[in-house]
Amino acid sequence: MKVLLDECTPHVLKRLLTGIDITTVQEMGWSGITNGALLRRAEGQFDVLITSDQNWKYQQNLVGVQIAIIQLPTNQVPKIIALAPAVQASLNIIQPGEFIAIP
Repeated sequence: MKVLLDECTPHVLKRLLTGIDITTVQEMGWSGITNGALLRRAEGQFDVLITSDQNWKYQQNLVGVQIAIIQLPTNQVPKIIALAPAVQASLNIIQPGEFIAIP
């Protein structure tokens, strides 16, 4: 499984999630691009996008999109660390095109 961490998502997840190929937006050289452009670039290269941006579901038309999206409720590192098991569990069950919001 190939996972892309959005620009606003703490990189601490890279070391907390196991058995997953994780790349950041910054590593791809995609910093600063809009969500729509990011979605188009990521689709076909990644299976899942993890973001803490709360606007994805409302600003993007996700109908027919094949990349799955996991939305985190915050980008605060201590909270992200605490949510890592829930993110790992979501990665184990998420299907192409699915949107999961971690509470």
